Amino acid sequence: MTEKQTEHKFRRKIKLMDATAIVIGSMIGSGVFIVSSDIARGLGSPGWLLIVWLISGLLTVFAAVSYGELASMIPNAGGQYTYLREIYNPLIGFLFGWALFLVIQAGSIAAVSMAFGKFLGVIVPWFSDTNVLFDLGFVKFSTVHVAAISSVIFLTWINTRGIVEGKLIQNLFSVSKVGILLFFIFAGIFFARNIDAIHINWQHFWEASKATEGGAVALHGWQLFAAVGTSMVGALFALDGWNNITFTAGETRNPKRTIPLSLIYGSLTVAILYFFTNVVYLMALPLDGSPDGLNVFERGIRFATDDRIGTASMEGIMGGYAALIMAFFVVISTFGCNNGMVLSGARVYYAMAKDNLFFKSTGKLNKNGVPANGLIYQCIWTVLLCLSGTYGNLLDYVVATVLLFYVLSIVGVFILRNRYPDAKRKYKAFGYPVIPSIYIISTLFIMVILLIYKPSYTWPGLVIVLSGVPVYYIWKRVNRNQITKTKIKIPNPN
Repeated sequence: MTEKQTEHKFRRKIKLMDATAIVIGSMIGSGVFIVSSDIARGLGSPGWLLIVWLISGLLTVFAAVSYGELASMIPNAGGQYTYLREIYNPLIGFLFGWALFLVIQAGSIAAVSMAFGKFLGVIVPWFSDTNVLFDLGFVKFSTVHVAAISSVIFLTWINTRGIVEGKLIQNLFSVSKVGILLFFIFAGIFFARNIDAIHINWQHFWEASKATEGGAVALHGWQLFAAVGTSMVGALFALDGWNNITFTAGETRNPKRTIPLSLIYGSLTVAILYFFTNVVYLMALPLDGSPDGLNVFERGIRFATDDRIGTASMEGIMGGYAALIMAFFVVISTFGCNNGMVLSGARVYYAMAKDNLFFKSTGKLNKNGVPANGLIYQCIWTVLLCLSGTYGNLLDYVVATVLLFYVLSIVGVFILRNRYPDAKRKYKAFGYPVIPSIYIISTLFIMVILLIYKPSYTWPGLVIVLSGVPVYYIWKRVNRNQITKTKIKIPNPN
């Protein structure tokens, strides 16, 4: 077969190690170094802080092992989009793709790239929010934007060069990030532990309370359960990104086996690392503290400066160099995280275009066998979100919506079991039906809690997603109702 014949086909270059690196790299960003402060303010208990991370980690792994069955039955490019389209209908698939492009993927890349720029500024002070290059009133362009946007453009360019280049960067940065967290955990347990902090935390291990302007309010009964539910949002999104590997099924060798295994290995690795990272926090600093504290110990985990709990804990290891070392960690972490998201997102737009549900040009592969146009469109929208400064709010809005799409996908495991009971399944959801059911019930509980206690996080997100309904029908009309559905080959019965 000639090069001309193969240039428009995906190239199956992703092996198990590469796939696992994409899972790990897409999950580990800056969240684990920040969100525990917010969780501490909401719960005020060392024990419940760890419970939140433990449950969030378990739910993430439960979701990942359940997705494995979908990946083995529908090993097509586009992953979650193709699952939802096949299980339900093209509209549901489109709504996921719409939210992914508009907010979830591009918004996440924008947020992570801005974090990259801000932490790079700790190392190179020229990169600063206050170093404004020009101000148009509605847009302020600072040197942080230079770093953020440059990183997105560079990663987009690298990934247009081919899947091999993209996966090499992912492997390098994923291994680096795992090594960084292992170092942090090892050094924290053996060198940064503070006997006073451990003693204080142990004395109040299960005493839950919520920080308010008037002081701490004790939590009991339903209030405690509600606080756990709302606090899990930060942990779940720090653990998010594991599903990105499903988007690359068209470039994965033996995807029916490789993707399920990578989901298990990657999500379990990150869940364990994140849990013990929080153990280090509790060994280095007291959970409670005062916002007026003069040092990191007095401020505690609850009131760490700018929520940089990772940096505060690192001071026990590196002293005055803590901020610099942690900034380096986060720069590495965010750069690698964004590469995984940049690489994978365009595969969804490619699959949508094949169904006439996105710009046709995104359904074409370049000479390197990658959806370059999809990468470019994603890059342009991400840059606009960086400049607008709205990405943070948009991500807050779609918290419940992202969970809803996960639930719909995992409900699909039950639907496909019923629809194709005799189909071959190279991988079956571990613990079926118990583990998928636990995930569905637990996630629905969290969504209900968010609807009640954080409506500003939920209703706007639903509006964003539902705005895709008229867009779908307009797109359908423009295409003269030629919405197609790429044929899925369900494995033959035994």
